[in-house]
Amino acid sequence: MMITAKIGTAVLFASLTMGVMAQDVKTDADKVGHDTKTATKDTGRAIAHGSEKAYDKTASGTKKVYHKTASGTEKAADKTADGTKTAYHKTASGTKKAADATADGTKKAYDKTADGTKKAVDKVDGK
Repeated sequence: MMITAKIGTAVLFASLTMGVMAQDVKTDADKVGHDTKTATKDTGRAIAHGSEKAYDKTASGTKKVYHKTASGTEKAADKTADGTKTAYHKTASGTKKAADATADGTKKAYDKTADGTKKAVDKVDGK
C-alpha cells in the first residue's frame, strides 16, 4: 500500500504542478498577446507620425521650390526685357548710324559723279 500511496502522491503532485504550469503558460501567453497588441499600436502610431512628418516636409519643400521657381522666372523675364530693350536701342542707334553713313556715302558718290560728269562735259565742250 505504501507504493500505491507514493504513486498517488506523485500523481497528485504532478497534476498540481502541471496545473500551475498550465496557468503560468496561459498567463505568459496573455502577456505576450497584450505586449504584441501594444507594440502593434505603437508601430501604427509611429508610422502615421512618420508619414505625417514626411507629408509636411514634402509640402514645405514643394512650396519652397515653387516660390524659387516663380522668383527665378520673374528675374529671367526682367533680364530678358532689359536685354531686349538694350538690343532694340543698340539696333536703332546702329541703324541710324548706318543710314547716316549710307547717306553721306551716297552724297559723296553723287558729288564725285556730278564733278566727273561736269569735267567730261567741259572737255567735250573744250572748256
